[in-house]
Amino acid sequence: MTHTPLFHRSVLVVGASRGLGLAIARAYVDRGAHVVATVRGDVPEPLRAVRDAASDRVEFEHVDIADGAQIAALASRLRGRTFDLLFVVAGISLAPRTQAAADIDDDDFARTLATNALGAMRVVERLHPLVAETGTIAVLSSGQGSITNNTSGGFEVYRASKAALNQLMRSFAARHADDARALLLLAPGWIRTDMGGAGAGLEIDEAIPPLIDTVEEQRGTPGLRFLDRTGTPVSW
Repeated sequence: MTHTPLFHRSVLVVGASRGLGLAIARAYVDRGAHVVATVRGDVPEPLRAVRDAASDRVEFEHVDIADGAQIAALASRLRGRTFDLLFVVAGISLAPRTQAAADIDDDDFARTLATNALGAMRVVERLHPLVAETGTIAVLSSGQGSITNNTSGGFEVYRASKAALNQLMRSFAARHADDARALLLLAPGWIRTDMGGAGAGLEIDEAIPPLIDTVEEQRGTPGLRFLDRTGTPVSW
């Protein structure tokens, strides 16, 4: 299979312990990049296997993006380094598909918004100085974060958290209008992971290669874009 040439050779993947984050980290290593992969707790065996296969190009870091102090500590540990790509993947979904927002537990609501919106943006804010001036900041959003395309409902709090993330990224982009970095919000599709569930329409191996190709194709194009895995714009 032919892929877009690899421009991002130094990659920081935040949230690489499982699912899409693990697959993204593995794919970049397979394509020859040096990857710093973050986890919240212990490094899981599948991620250790990625390092074992390319030990000189994989590093581990620890951070819980729901903890602002841990994000600041990670930024301090990485100070002085430069990455071509910061890829923020970490996120959670705690409510059943059919649960109305008004019925969710208060703590689960706060945790979802704090992780998916505030935590992700704190990572962008604290770590963007580590990204090369012509590099890329990519954040995993979701098609469910599109207000325009929400015609079916469901996953109300998760949708709200991703819509909030999208709005916060637009504010970040507005404050950095002269920045040459590419800023990406990515909607990878409904994928079979622990979060996506068994009923999802895509396997990880189907979704991740085109997603990475899209990220690579956007290198060098400043400004914020909300794209699906194929590079097609998603309605806000």
